[in-house]
Amino acid sequence: MPERLDAVFHALADPTRRAMLRRLADEEVSVGDLAAPFEMSLAAASKHIKALEKAGLVGRTVRGRTHLCRLEPAAMAGAHDWLGFYERFWTSRLDVLEGLLRQPDQKGSDQ
Repeated sequence: MPERLDAVFHALADPTRRAMLRRLADEEVSVGDLAAPFEMSLAAASKHIKALEKAGLVGRTVRGRTHLCRLEPAAMAGAHDWLGFYERFWTSRLDVLEGLLRQPDQKGSDQ
């Protein structure tokens, strides 16, 4: 499981791969269509797609000579859970800070 989480965060670290995932959230597309908005070769796009596949974020179906890619959102669940722990941690810390900031100024009341 840690290897999968590492692969997900590695895949999400690249802006091109994040843009590809965003595109796949709308529809299933061919490798060529997925690569089209970027100034890169099909080989370079394929490397990005393979990183997304390794992370389990993208699935590929071959229909004849066309490779169709689709978003596989289940792989993000582990990353979401991992981030959720830290969201709860920081929310509790910020709640404490808010409580402290809402307390009346102690120095001003003594004088």
